[in-house]
Amino acid sequence: MSGFGRRSVLIGSVGLLVGADAAAEGKPGQGNGPWAIELFTSQGCSSCPPADALLGKLAQRPDIVALSFHIDYWDYIGWKDRFATQETTARQRAYARTLRQKYVYTPEMVVDGRVHQPGINTGQIDSMLADARRQSAVRTTPLLKRMADGTLRIALDAAKIDGAADVTLFVYDRRHATPVQRGENEGRRLDNFNVVRRFEVLGQWNGAQAHWSVPTDRFEAEQGLAVIIQQADHGPVLGANKLEPMIAG
Repeated sequence: MSGFGRRSVLIGSVGLLVGADAAAEGKPGQGNGPWAIELFTSQGCSSCPPADALLGKLAQRPDIVALSFHIDYWDYIGWKDRFATQETTARQRAYARTLRQKYVYTPEMVVDGRVHQPGINTGQIDSMLADARRQSAVRTTPLLKRMADGTLRIALDAAKIDGAADVTLFVYDRRHATPVQRGENEGRRLDNFNVVRRFEVLGQWNGAQAHWSVPTDRFEAEQGLAVIIQQADHGPVLGANKLEPMIAG
């Protein structure tokens, strides 16, 4: 499945809260990661479930920030995706512009804002990760920490960067199961992981040591938080990290 539209403006809003059982700190992962993997998907797309399942596995890795963005341009074909928004679709269209794609499509995985493929098998994902590592050997990984009052603190050490970088906060639900009653996936139970519900650009970073604080009334206890640092206007990712609540076994 594929589709194309004009460039849209990225907008986002956040409204979340932190629980006492949430992880206290988000530290850099293995190697020079974490690496950002963004999946653009739809519950109305019959080609998407394999990529959704692989994203669920990637979400378990400490060296990966895995996020699922549900787009809305397939809602007309029989099933309205309850997680789809114009804002997530706008983010995909912005990547299509910066990555010089002729069209948008689902499923699409974008790794580190640098490369894209459908992401329906491990070979494609391994190839994209290898490309991202070669292109970004040194990371500016943000440190995420829960303060004593529950506030989320985001800190960046000083680093040399080219131009301004956007600091974007993403709020996501860890997992959803949806029985689909119509459309291409009629009769299937779809599992979606790290579903982005809201996001916002907290500010821009010029490479100087900096920090941001997000108060406790901006997120919910069961939601995950991720921060991506990338060159302004959906450019290459410079660093990423995540902070997730503990899941009871």
